[in-house]
Amino acid sequence: MADIQKIIESGRTVLGIELGSTRIKAVLIGEDHLPIASGSHEWENRYENSVWTYSFEDVWKGLQESYRNLAKEVSQKYNTPLKTVGAIGFSAMMHGYVVFDKKGNLLVPFRTWRNTITGQASEQLTELFQFNIPQRWSIAHLYQAILNKEPHVKDISHQTTLAGYVHWKLTGQKVLGVGEASGMFPIDSKINDYDSTMIEKFNELLKSENISWRLQEILPKVLVAGDSAGVLTEEGAKLLDPTGALQAGIPLCPPEGDAGTGMVATNSVAERTGNVSAGTSVFAMIVLEKALSKLYPEIDMVTTPTGKPVAMVHSNNCTSDLNAWVDLFQEFTNVLGVEVSESRLYEMLYKKAFTGDADGGGLLVFNYVSGEHITHLEEGRPLFVRKPESRFTLANFIRTHLFSSLGALKIGMDILFEQEKVKLDQLLGHGGFFKTKEVGQKFMAAAMNVPVSVMETAGEGGAWGIALLASYMLHKAENRPLEDYLTSKVFAGENGVTIAPDPNDVDGFAAFMGRYKNGLGIERAAVDGLR
Repeated sequence: MADIQKIIESGRTVLGIELGSTRIKAVLIGEDHLPIASGSHEWENRYENSVWTYSFEDVWKGLQESYRNLAKEVSQKYNTPLKTVGAIGFSAMMHGYVVFDKKGNLLVPFRTWRNTITGQASEQLTELFQFNIPQRWSIAHLYQAILNKEPHVKDISHQTTLAGYVHWKLTGQKVLGVGEASGMFPIDSKINDYDSTMIEKFNELLKSENISWRLQEILPKVLVAGDSAGVLTEEGAKLLDPTGALQAGIPLCPPEGDAGTGMVATNSVAERTGNVSAGTSVFAMIVLEKALSKLYPEIDMVTTPTGKPVAMVHSNNCTSDLNAWVDLFQEFTNVLGVEVSESRLYEMLYKKAFTGDADGGGLLVFNYVSGEHITHLEEGRPLFVRKPESRFTLANFIRTHLFSSLGALKIGMDILFEQEKVKLDQLLGHGGFFKTKEVGQKFMAAAMNVPVSVMETAGEGGAWGIALLASYMLHKAENRPLEDYLTSKVFAGENGVTIAPDPNDVDGFAAFMGRYKNGLGIERAAVDGLR
């Protein structure tokens, strides 16, 4: 206790904050890289004017509450006020559309990664660049706004991401970490900067639209892990901590996206490593030994926080529909007058899935709360369907929902495994899908047919990951690569649990996937017929 008090007082801690899709979390770590305090704030996106968005008022309310809760925990646990830290890092959901004019005014409401409204731009840019540009990427949103003749486009002076916006407001620096930047515009990993050839191709499009600015003028500067990314200004300190206790002058690391912090938090930044983050959305990140042989619309090419090429398979939908069903069961227990905590209910239902039929009993679920690019559906309609002879039991019902959470991901991953022959030693899992011990892990192993590991620290998630990147910046003078720093200084002696795929589960998931692919026409009909 006395040691922790000393490092808090002397500013030898590191703060990481990540804005996730349902929670903003702040984590304070000590010199051993382990969390000593945390704070959080629950929030949700809004669907307004046919766009998924978060208000920036909610952004700052959530950041301030997360920090306030963390500072309160520090004060209560260690009887020490939190006035300064050694470094800070910010992370957030990647992609989306955030644009400002030259006076710093937000031109249109923030358009999140969840939107599937940029199909025309995505298709045209993918063809132009011969590089997959997913709908959620920032450049796709920008070009779609141009194609739509949106009047604000001519006034754009600065485009960034949610993490880049927060960092800019706190430091005055318009920068991004390379991993986050790779979700805005393609990166040339040889120079760790935007691909200059593609920049020029896009600028030709701008000329044809009579737009005066050029792309390189509005994009943030690209930095890599370990680089200094500015310091907390007086205004920034008051913005994060309105009480005025937090001191200015604290160095910040480059802001990163949740994909990059997930790689760091699972020690998956070296070649032949991979991690899968499963929660509201699900994505797998595989660090490649060599480039893919060709363009695949289902595979995104991004980078690690140090610029190494990464194949990313991203599905917009994972646990949202399953969560809604658990909420329904929770409502039922309340009607019965039975008190069951939400965490206990999840555990009971998830573990019940172990007793179901290997293939889910012939049931079929599409968990599409929003559109799904991997299966080419621009909108989602959560759907449960069965044949009269299907084995409709609670165990099969939950098992099928867990399977469905990984269905679209599986289609993308099979491209890497079967067509590109990508080799993986194991996948490291993190996120809410793995919260119930063994369940998500066992089903992920069955779906991917590779061992899946979950570390004890995996629950700390992206806030911890960005804190580690901030800590790495402080140790950059040691001149060691990020992967070496993580392996030798952060994860040495880390305990984890690995589950190998069960052949019976693998066969059962394969049978489910046959139904899933054959049933996509049902989901298409639901989208077309339920308006």
